[in-house]
Amino acid sequence: MKAQTATFLDIARPLLDEVEACMRSEPAELHPALFEAIDHLLNSGGKRIRPTMVILVGNMLGADVDRVITHAAAIEMLHTATLVHDDLIDGSFLRRGIPTLNAQWSPGATVLTGDYLFARAARLAAETGNLTLMESFARTLMTIVNGEITQLFDQETDDYLQSYYDRIYAKTASLFEVASEGAALLANSGPDTLEAMRSFGYHLGLAFQIVDDVLDFTADQHDLGKPVANDLRQGLITLPTILHLEDHPEDAAWLNPLSRQEAGDQVLEELILKIRGSGAIERSIDQAQQFVEQGEEQLRNIPSAPERDALYQLAHYVVARSV
Repeated sequence: MKAQTATFLDIARPLLDEVEACMRSEPAELHPALFEAIDHLLNSGGKRIRPTMVILVGNMLGADVDRVITHAAAIEMLHTATLVHDDLIDGSFLRRGIPTLNAQWSPGATVLTGDYLFARAARLAAETGNLTLMESFARTLMTIVNGEITQLFDQETDDYLQSYYDRIYAKTASLFEVASEGAALLANSGPDTLEAMRSFGYHLGLAFQIVDDVLDFTADQHDLGKPVANDLRQGLITLPTILHLEDHPEDAAWLNPLSRQEAGDQVLEELILKIRGSGAIERSIDQAQQFVEQGEEQLRNIPSAPERDALYQLAHYVVARSV
């Protein structure tokens, strides 16, 4: 019988278990409610794509395993913190079909929990002992927060496509970027390898968010854990909508916030159906695939290793996933 090829998750899983343990190890005694909230968040599922990437890059380049685990835990803790605040800002009561923290707690308690997770993530980053990594980590957090503020206040733009790419860099790609580049820093990699790993994370992060935005239109509501086209319902314009409106300018009035307010639910549902059935979905996936291929290019000069093969698998998964 032919042996089954190990997947990227098979290769990363042993250290992923240690990353989970690291995230759950608290440096001080917590209030029971805070402990329960963190436990709820860490048990709420998630793909763990970012720490997986840290593990694969770090092991591929020969970084110290303990520091790789700590960096991976810091990245995932930072990601979890952003989700807590995002759900509160968006008024989301479900994520992956599970009640969000703000569905159960007051806004104040939810904000404070997110703040604690940011602080815990920063402490974990500091425990790597790498000053450059800590600086990159702090810069990424500032980028994420600035991106959220921009999304809240800048509702109109002359260039929706550039605005979209700026937003998804701040929201997603910046964290992928520091995940992969940080793992290379821990391996004391040279400038060329550092730039290659930064670029790998950057391009995979862009592709990952584009696919998320496509799935917002195409996935089943039960799998999403939220209404189909939830972003559009919230007035957030993503790539499928932008590309659809390029092909169908007669629907472009929807870009105007006042027009969105005046339009009835039926108009919105019709627009969602148009986008779901349009070529904009396929074109969005094509764009995500192009970003993945640009990311894969960064692996060409890395010596062959199981982890490098696993990173190619991970890149493919980013586009091929269904949820």
